[in-house]
Amino acid sequence: MSDLRSANTLFQISEPDAGNELDRREAGRAIGIDLGTTHSLVAVAPSGAEPRALADAQGEALLPSVVSYADSTPLVGSEARAQLVESPQSVLVSVKRFMGRGSEDIDFDHPYALAPGEGQARFEVGGREVSPIEASAEILVALKRRAEAELGHEVRGAVITVPAYFDDAQRQATKDAGRIAGLEVYRLLAEPTAAAVAYGLDRGGQGLFAVYDLGGGTFDISILRLRDGVFQVLATGGDSALGGDDFDRAVASALLEDAGVSAPSPSQRQALALEARRVKEALSEAERCAVSVPALGIETELSRERFEALIAPWLKKTIRACRSTLKDAELRATELDGVVLVGGSTRVPAVRAAVEDFFGRAPLTDLDPDRVVAYGAAITADLLSGSKREGMTLLDVVPLSLGLETMGGIVEKIIPRNATIPIAARQVFTNYSEKQTGMSIHVVQGERELADANRSLARFELKGMPSLPPGMARVEVTFQLDADALLTVTATELMTGVQQRVEVKPTYGLGDEEVDRLVMESLDHAGEDFAARALAEERVELGRVVLAVRTAYDEMGSIEGLLPESERAPLVAALEGAEAAMQDASIDDAKAIKRARESLEKSSEAFARRRMERALRAGMEGQSLAEIEAALAEEDKLERRRGGHGAETIESEGPQS
Repeated sequence: MSDLRSANTLFQISEPDAGNELDRREAGRAIGIDLGTTHSLVAVAPSGAEPRALADAQGEALLPSVVSYADSTPLVGSEARAQLVESPQSVLVSVKRFMGRGSEDIDFDHPYALAPGEGQARFEVGGREVSPIEASAEILVALKRRAEAELGHEVRGAVITVPAYFDDAQRQATKDAGRIAGLEVYRLLAEPTAAAVAYGLDRGGQGLFAVYDLGGGTFDISILRLRDGVFQVLATGGDSALGGDDFDRAVASALLEDAGVSAPSPSQRQALALEARRVKEALSEAERCAVSVPALGIETELSRERFEALIAPWLKKTIRACRSTLKDAELRATELDGVVLVGGSTRVPAVRAAVEDFFGRAPLTDLDPDRVVAYGAAITADLLSGSKREGMTLLDVVPLSLGLETMGGIVEKIIPRNATIPIAARQVFTNYSEKQTGMSIHVVQGERELADANRSLARFELKGMPSLPPGMARVEVTFQLDADALLTVTATELMTGVQQRVEVKPTYGLGDEEVDRLVMESLDHAGEDFAARALAEERVELGRVVLAVRTAYDEMGSIEGLLPESERAPLVAALEGAEAAMQDASIDDAKAIKRARESLEKSSEAFARRRMERALRAGMEGQSLAEIEAALAEEDKLERRRGGHGAETIESEGPQS
């Protein structure tokens, strides 16, 4: 349980100072990278020019996101993919699905052996242990080398895109991969926002847009407002474990079932996966497609109609996410000005039909859906490198609320869900006890009212606080989310200046299904959560009063004349009753706890008055009338500041931006 007690509401919100980062960068020499699940891409838009994708020596712009560890030197791209059938246990595909996740978080089918242990999942591949971060870094190195060969100079800076629903751990993992690859990551840009940048600047778009982004392994849906060069994400949703790979697996499973094969070998499974992908792509153009997997004895044909039936459950999941995200944005589909398609999987006719049916309009497909994200990243990279480009501002949002645990296990939300980032928010907390010389800071993420129902992000302690009466200490806690949605928390004791700071860098994070679950649970359990919060708050208040009365009684209750016997018995009875209520965990009614507190406050009124009068008399001895009046005025002022509850009331100054 935390020993923080909230002293006021959120009172300042501001964008962190960007400093002089642009001064250290060279205009026109940055790249944009779409680090995809199935394919990756690098693009440039130097010095305000139109974006263009960079191709390899064979003229291929799309780099397969495949890394092979079959040899001592890792291979990336088409060469790695060619080793899938012969060395399936040494080749990694779709590693993006594993970024920032622990082994226990991976609840989807995959062919890999994972190394035992907690923290970031690691693959046992090619006789070694490899993390998704390391594999992603190999892909980024290949793209960086391609750019340097094409541009003829060293590349240091990049904007890398991530799914909008990536949580803090997944974003941090991506940033770490960039650093390993020797890149200064100027920004992690949400993929839907990157698409909006490309469409907005190329088309001069204004209004409300939905960006439906279905890649090989991730799905994002974002609602954005485009106005005067400002791209603001109003709401976002999706699933980081849903994409075209699931279409491939659905086809592969159906083919295995038709052939009566229950346990294919790893090499047979890879051969089937490659054929399933080819069939999926072919059925985007044709009504029927021949299927051939000699290793499994499969020679058949698949129709587009059956393919669409196989992928229907996955399409329904994307539409449910669209419906939920529109609700978060407080919009109807008819209020949108357009729908943008992103990701190679949106080439599937059934996907486009489902999107058109739900949104009631044909989606925009002017730009290549495989390249549009990289184009937006390249434009942003050029802007952040210092190039002179028409004014543009990017405003993303945080997917889950961030807050602190306070007394009673209650969550005080500092940054709410869907708040625009970058953002900094401050709140002042106070002490619970005069014996308290430190505070335990517990940072949590989620939508529930009690800390143990949310995800724990970090814990740290602030030590060296002065010993002050309850409610008199002042500890300012600052949450700062940078443009990449990475969190820094700072706690400062305002009287002494003692400070502690932590960068929240969890080793693994939540999947998007887990994020969705947390949001839905907060709605499903809203009534009981608020009841639990009310109960916890009443217990905290009762504890404060019990502590104050018990301390005063133990110190002064025996002083003759201060507490007559006729008043002593009711006070002791009320105090013992309140202490019993504090200890009785079976009491789940906030009103019952409140009645115990009010009874104790009423029973102790006379005692508190006599105690105050005695203190004043002792303090007035030897003082002039003017000194006494000044002391009484100061006491009255202090009591007003305490608000009658022992904690100074600080007026809200915000929010400000």
